[in-house]
Amino acid sequence: MATTLTIVMLFLVAMLLLPLKNHAEIIDAATTEAPAPQPNTNITTSNHFPINHGITEGSLKPTECGPRCTTRCSKTQYKKPCLFFCQKCCAKCLCVPPGTYGNKQVCPCYNNWKTKRGGPKCP
Repeated sequence: MATTLTIVMLFLVAMLLLPLKNHAEIIDAATTEAPAPQPNTNITTSNHFPINHGITEGSLKPTECGPRCTTRCSKTQYKKPCLFFCQKCCAKCLCVPPGTYGNKQVCPCYNNWKTKRGGPKCP
């Protein structure tokens, strides 16, 4: 009878300690930091420019603003004001976000330049 009682007690103690051990493993796994992703700077396009050429702030020459803004404003029905403000923003920031809409986070200057009313200055 004493051996059965001892076995039952050991079983109960083991069951109580098991969640504590798993909890400690979960805490250890949660506190380890994942390595930060590194940008790949070796990727180039077919014309030997890096993929992010013209996207990051200051990466364009003023003469490259025209074609970038033409692409940026290609799908709007308000082409004239879009091109005007895009070229103005590109001249100041020397970057134009990729695509025809959005993606402004890649060019902080382009994204943060606001009108007097607080709206976005750059298309």
